[in-house]
Amino acid sequence: MSRTVRRARALRVSTRNASFQQWQALLTNRTKRQRAGEFLVQGVRPITLAAEHGWHIRALIHPEGRQLSRWGRDLLDRVDATRVAMAPELLHELGGKDGELPELLAVVELPPDRLDRIANPTNGSGLLVVVFDRPTTPGNIGTLVRSADAFGATGVIITGHAADPYDPKAVRASTGSLFALPVVRVSSHREVVDWATSLGERDRPVEIVGTDEHGEVDVAKHDLTGPTIILIGNETNGLSSGWRQACDRMVRIPIGGAASSLNAATAATVVLYEAARQRSRPAPG
Repeated sequence: MSRTVRRARALRVSTRNASFQQWQALLTNRTKRQRAGEFLVQGVRPITLAAEHGWHIRALIHPEGRQLSRWGRDLLDRVDATRVAMAPELLHELGGKDGELPELLAVVELPPDRLDRIANPTNGSGLLVVVFDRPTTPGNIGTLVRSADAFGATGVIITGHAADPYDPKAVRASTGSLFALPVVRVSSHREVVDWATSLGERDRPVEIVGTDEHGEVDVAKHDLTGPTIILIGNETNGLSSGWRQACDRMVRIPIGGAASSLNAATAATVVLYEAARQRSRPAPG
């Protein structure tokens, strides 16, 4: 039997009941996000992109007794999710912005952390994946994901003990790009290396390119047109020793001025831009 556009289930939340407490915990508690298999999404653009890219939205929460915009009404009509009418003062607590009542919040199902979610393109310049090794700041993850989306990456991988890409700060910083390309968490660099080896072809294997201020060559002088995994290290300590040993080449971003280094997400943006620039050039001959 097919699912209907109008959902049969509707809830009203006017007290800090169990549902409210669970959704409130999603804002700050990574363990509870993982156990519930869901996270809270704030903002028009992120919610719109989650719906457009087919993510499973479990619930849409709106302020009880308030008129919705056309965007809000249309989303409630076309998304098969539980509709939750919540007392405005409670919804304000979930909204994430001081002094502003959100029109809608979405409770979205977490996707599986499987590397096969990242497709291996068969045309053009092929695979371009960014690995962020042990990031500590959710905002940096979101910014990196946004840049990866903007410059044509096929996926982002978060390795090691790291901040959560589904933290509200990361989702917000991605401005919805989290929903437009696969973001996968894995515990070990070895999983990624084995996966990359399985994707590579005899004539053109996947190259693993690390970034470091003491790299062997400037990034603009290294060929990034083939299937490539770009490594970005922890904001304080850089790449782990395991990742350094796995690299085929270490590149550097030349900088001047008084700055000693770049923010990790900024460094990723520079390298991704260079990869996109190289891949946009006409093929020789």
